[in-house]
Amino acid sequence: MNGPATSLDSASLPYPQTPTSANAWFISHGICKAHWAQAKGFDRMTVVDLLRGRLKGLRGEAHHAAVALGLKADPAHTQSAAAA
Repeated sequence: MNGPATSLDSASLPYPQTPTSANAWFISHGICKAHWAQAKGFDRMTVVDLLRGRLKGLRGEAHHAAVALGLKADPAHTQSAAAA
C-alpha cells in the first residue's frame, strides 16, 4: 500500500463538530486519531480526552486541538468576520 489516501497534515475537520461527529469523521476517512494528533503536533491523550468530553478545550494545547478538531471555531476567523 502507498499509505492513507488523505494527507494527515492537511486533514482538518470542518467546523462545527461534536465529539460524536468528529469520531465518525475519523472512522469514515480511515484516519487513526493517534497518527492525526502526531501529525498536527498534539498529544494523543489531549485529542482522545476532547473526543471523550473529558476536556473542554478552554486554553493551551487543548484549545488548539479543539479548533483543529472542529469542536470550537477558529478565533482568528471569528474576529475577522466580526470586524467586517
